[in-house]
Amino acid sequence: MTHPVDIHVGRRMKEMRVIRGFTQAQVADNLQLSFQQIQKYELGRNRISASRLYELAMLFEVSPAYFFGGLQGAEENDSGAIDLETARVMSDLSRIKNERVKTQLNTFIHELARQNA
Repeated sequence: MTHPVDIHVGRRMKEMRVIRGFTQAQVADNLQLSFQQIQKYELGRNRISASRLYELAMLFEVSPAYFFGGLQGAEENDSGAIDLETARVMSDLSRIKNERVKTQLNTFIHELARQNA
């Protein structure tokens, strides 16, 4: 039976993979695994070892604690998991190099959020 922590860690892995703009195949290549193994990790079907979790943290440039953020008792200032669409938008925004355009988009997003709050 799949443990809820394994599911949570897998979701956080997928979330960060999407935010960073990696495909499952790219993560698999970086870790010298099959993309099927990455799928199993993301679904929580296979547990991620401590050493593999550390490698993922280094690849995604996050603290290993990131993967546990949002769990009850986790020591991280984190609001929990974000949805996949938000992760995709974050990934897209991070690839925009023009700072003026980024600032305009951020202002637009903040204004929309304020009006719809």
